[in-house]
Amino acid sequence: MKGSVTLLLLLGFILFTFSGCHVYSFSGATIEGKTINIHQLENRARNVVPSLSATLTDKVRRRILSQTGLKPVNNDEADYDITGQITTYEVTVTAAQGVQVATKNRLTISVQVDFKNRLNEKADFSQTFTRFSDFNASQMLQSVESALIEDIGNQLADDIFNKAFVNW
Repeated sequence: MKGSVTLLLLLGFILFTFSGCHVYSFSGATIEGKTINIHQLENRARNVVPSLSATLTDKVRRRILSQTGLKPVNNDEADYDITGQITTYEVTVTAAQGVQVATKNRLTISVQVDFKNRLNEKADFSQTFTRFSDFNASQMLQSVESALIEDIGNQLADDIFNKAFVNW
């Protein structure tokens, strides 16, 4: 038993030591560049919440910068460039009791993102990310909106970060 544990630790150390020349972080991200330009997400959804653009942009920016060590820049020479737009912000009924009484509502937010990797064009992508959160129909949207946006924004930031930098 003791020998197998020692063997596993030794094997793990060897694999870690000879695992290539990429820069790795504990987030699982592989980062070769040094700079990133994260543009403000434009709000093009039919229903506009004035603070949504700034809130979602900030969440994406914080997630990426805290996990990568990239330096934010505001020019077209960045190693990575993220642009995008909020395309959906809508509330729909997800559950009903009887024929006419809603019991659950769903807030859905979609963000279309264009990611450019100037160091590896094969890593470029254009993709729409969609997340939602349900709430009781007895609650007014305004009373739960901030918490819903916080939750959905964190999920979207994780999705965008993972697509851009985590190669699983």
